[in-house]
Amino acid sequence: MSSRVSLLLFGWLSGFMLSLSVCAKELPDFTELVEKQGGAVVNISTTQIVRDTGGLPNLPEGDPFYEFFRRFAPQVPREQESQSLGSGFIISTDGYIMTNAHVVDHAEKITVRLTDKREFSAKVIGADKRTDVALLKIEATGLPRITVGDPNKLKVGEWVVAIGSPFGFDSSVTAGIVSAKGRSLPQDNFVPFIQTDVAINPGNSGGPLFNMNGEVVGINSQIYTRSGGSMGLSFAIPIDVATQVADQLRRTGKVIRGRIGVVIQELTRELADSFGLAKPNGALVSKVEKGGAAEKAGIEASDVILKFDGKLVNSSGDLPRIVAATKPGSTVSVELWRKGAVKVVNVVVALMPDEANLAQTEKKSEDGGGELISRLGLAVSELSKEELQDLQVAGGLLVQEIKGNAARAAGLQRGDVVLAIGNMQIRSLKQFHEILKQVPKGHNIALLVRHGDGSISYSAIKLDEK
Repeated sequence: MSSRVSLLLFGWLSGFMLSLSVCAKELPDFTELVEKQGGAVVNISTTQIVRDTGGLPNLPEGDPFYEFFRRFAPQVPREQESQSLGSGFIISTDGYIMTNAHVVDHAEKITVRLTDKREFSAKVIGADKRTDVALLKIEATGLPRITVGDPNKLKVGEWVVAIGSPFGFDSSVTAGIVSAKGRSLPQDNFVPFIQTDVAINPGNSGGPLFNMNGEVVGINSQIYTRSGGSMGLSFAIPIDVATQVADQLRRTGKVIRGRIGVVIQELTRELADSFGLAKPNGALVSKVEKGGAAEKAGIEASDVILKFDGKLVNSSGDLPRIVAATKPGSTVSVELWRKGAVKVVNVVVALMPDEANLAQTEKKSEDGGGELISRLGLAVSELSKEELQDLQVAGGLLVQEIKGNAARAAGLQRGDVVLAIGNMQIRSLKQFHEILKQVPKGHNIALLVRHGDGSISYSAIKLDEK
């Protein structure tokens, strides 16, 4: 009996040791990577001078004591230093360093500290807020530098490593996996972010993201957090995007981008169905800038851009990046979907201005009687001449009330203006009725809508069975 127990125990121990051996082989070892590449990662500290007029309490101008303190309190200008920390990495042996634009934004003094404790004053060669990339220069030679990798070869689930200075702790190493690729974030139309679960905290910004070959594949830029610290959602700028920006900054100190003058939106399955597309691939044009490159080329609202300069546009987020990377002044072909067929036009790419145009908020009308469009679940009315002039539109119907769940689910609201169905502009209620009569029941239709905030986009609504 004892021998049998001994055999069982031996078998269990053997299996346990084997499993430990397998686990040890599967877990990655980052020590060699850190030893070879860590020297090229730097700490960046910045100083800003905050100027304040001392002696005046923080009172609103309408406060009865505001004028008293403004007249009689001593107004002594004060200057305070504000400091912040970030990370960066050396890309050339003669002292060029890449980091985030927000790390050095408004900095009056920038200090770079190497892993050997040497410190250098750095100057900003250029910074690009649209991609959050900045290029610095320190006066040094013979420096260690990183090796650039190919982020396009990254696979979701692959191990990656970050090195930086979270909360000022130099040369901190954290690891994780690639959670997703090509992420589009609000207000960041020019960067297909790499999402990881690597622990990134304040101070890591601008530091490198390495693959297991010790190559930099991204710049750690943003985190999603509700606590201020890491929650396992971090985003890195692909190094190929950053390098293209840095090359331009090094040559000219600024970044030149192309634009064609369109407002686009994501093509949902319902919208694709309404336009007769088999798959929801492409960028749906909801507005064309008057006098812009797209209008000159014949691109219209309701067109779906499928290819730009031979490059596939799988989603709306692809188009801004492709267009921006196109040299202004060049003529490129645009393949688009219009009225159930593929059409190709040529567009001369324009130059993107330094500052993005801000959307203007236009007031919406509250007047007029409504007429129920039962198949859409909307009560709408025609716009008066004054309303057309005020909204600067050639036609459209004012949404007076939302009557159906489908319209409500599509995001329509009272005060919106329906400008078109598909690519057909709406001039009157009668025309609207005639168009709807031709649409089979149960089908999706695309309404071009000007919303209360001034934005214009398509909304897909399925017609009821009536």
